[in-house]
Amino acid sequence: MNSDPSIDSPFRSEPSTRDEAPQFVLPLVVRIERSAPPARTDALETSARAVLTILSDERSLGDGEWAEAMRDWQDARIRKVVRRARGAEWRRAEELPGITVTGKSAEVRVFPPVPLDGWPKELAKLQVSGTDLDDPEPPVDADPSGPVLWLNPELDMSAGKTMAQTGHAAQLAWWELSDEERAAWRDAGFPLAVRTAQPGPWRELTGGGLPLVRDAGFTEIAPGSCTVVADHPALR
Repeated sequence: MNSDPSIDSPFRSEPSTRDEAPQFVLPLVVRIERSAPPARTDALETSARAVLTILSDERSLGDGEWAEAMRDWQDARIRKVVRRARGAEWRRAEELPGITVTGKSAEVRVFPPVPLDGWPKELAKLQVSGTDLDDPEPPVDADPSGPVLWLNPELDMSAGKTMAQTGHAAQLAWWELSDEERAAWRDAGFPLAVRTAQPGPWRELTGGGLPLVRDAGFTEIAPGSCTVVADHPALR
């Protein structure tokens, strides 16, 4: 799903110089086989870790082969689109430059940013819809000592839309951390949990100064909706 977060710089909802820059999108593809779809929560967590993985990859930094595309993407609106693939579609996607991140049941491949109208044909053919997923069992309580991405309990979003939102929240947390804190998170394998907040705690989380994603409202939900709070221990 297409999603564009907007809070205080670098994420904003009102028109800004970021809108005047060429627009790019970070493609993510989730593998959804008919016979064995991933669990919803695992897909959300794997998507967030995929975004962190490409942000920290050496090819995205300095003079790396993806660095210019990553800079161009982050100089404009930070757009992410999640599409689904299965079978031969997934195999073709794996042949393109990118990184596959696996969870307990989920596989998500993240690719270097591309222009909004310049998707590789192998990815442009993939469907955005049809990413509705379920959890076979309710997820266990999150470890409060680790990073948690808290979802707004009042919003009903598809799994694809929510995957983009958790990716945004993880990226916001990453930007707020020091180099040492980033390295520690990366070296640990980017542990994190995605859970839906209870209404009372959600109101406290949104007012607590933690990174907060506000959606631009291009799809599914109203503009300005608060979708995810990134609760990283280093930012509390």
